[in-house]
Amino acid sequence: MTSGKVIIFSAPSGSGKTTIVQHLLNTMPQLGFSVSATTRKARTHEQSGIHYYFYTPNQFRQLIDNNALIEWEQVYQDKYYGTLKDEVERVWADGRHVIFDVDVKGGIQLKKYFQKNALAIFVKVPSFDILKKRLEARQSESRESLQERLEKAESENAYADNFDHIIVNDKLDQALAEASELVVKFIS
Repeated sequence: MTSGKVIIFSAPSGSGKTTIVQHLLNTMPQLGFSVSATTRKARTHEQSGIHYYFYTPNQFRQLIDNNALIEWEQVYQDKYYGTLKDEVERVWADGRHVIFDVDVKGGIQLKKYFQKNALAIFVKVPSFDILKKRLEARQSESRESLQERLEKAESENAYADNFDHIIVNDKLDQALAEASELVVKFIS
């Protein structure tokens, strides 16, 4: 695989990592987004190839068997997420640095894979209550799904120290500024 720089944003669901990544993509044309692969159902606004590449569990397992993924994880029963090797190559071929918006275990795996060519940033919410309110405000989760995400968030926070930097997303404008500063410094 060709070498280039990669920026990894990981966090529990609802921490604001996607908002931060979107801000960086909108303000830094030298960054290109790596679209993740998943087996979860698309939400109404999501399009395959833009938000995710959507696969069936069997198709995803074929990607695993064909060594087409840099990293992957079965997050929930038959719900896989992963990073396609072709996606990273596509962004680098455009002459840009790759930016990832991935779950915590995926972020750790990507950091191990890319090592010094990676900047790994963990986004944290100031409190568990704030996280719960953010997830509820989305109105995209069933009660069971919301409970799963909250339980997962508690365990994911324990991995924060495996990342190069931790951003506490209490005030969004400060979190965006901190993320921008870290990324500019890393790619310079």
